Formats: sequence, structure tokens, C-alpha cells
Amino acid sequence: MSTDTDVSLSSYDEDQGSKLIRKAKEALFVPVGIAGFAALVTYGLHTLKSRGNTQMSLHLIHMCVAAQGFVVGTTTVGKGCSVCWEFWAKPKT
Repeated sequence: MSTDTDVSLSSYDEDQGSKLIRKAKEALFVPVGIAGFAALVTYGLHTLKSRGNTQMSLHLIHMCVAAQGFVVGTTTVGKGCSVCWEFWAKPKT
């Protein structure tokens, strides 16, 4: 039986804070997505009182969709920028 494995378990040893910092360094749009999500959730909770005669469930669904849409949009823009930087901004050898 061979015990020669190249699997690194360092990613399993990370706590949540160090994993978030590592992801933020790898993809710069991760903190922007998290901040936007938090801002939209805060705004949604703030406007919960003044929602008029709209049902609470409908208001919460709209806020959830807006927050998720912001995160998906930010991730898409970030991935598009990284593709541009990787393929087109590389010096040609």
C-alpha cells in the first residue's frame, strides 16, 4: 500500500478569517461583493418599516434578489476583469 500522496490539507486547516483574507487577495471583487451584499441587506432592513401596504414576504424576496444579484454581478465583473488581465494585458513573449 502506497502512502505517497500529494494532497495538501492546508486548506482544511484554515479558519474563516484567514480563508476570507486569502480569497480577497486572490479575487479583488470578493470584498466588494460582500460589502454590497451587507449594504443591500442593511438598506432592506431599514426600509422594512416604511414598506407601505406591501406584504413583508414580498419585500424580503425583493431584497434577497437584489442582494444576490449584486453579488453575482460583482463576481461576473471580477471574473471578466481577471480574464482580460490574464489574456490581453500579458506582455507578449
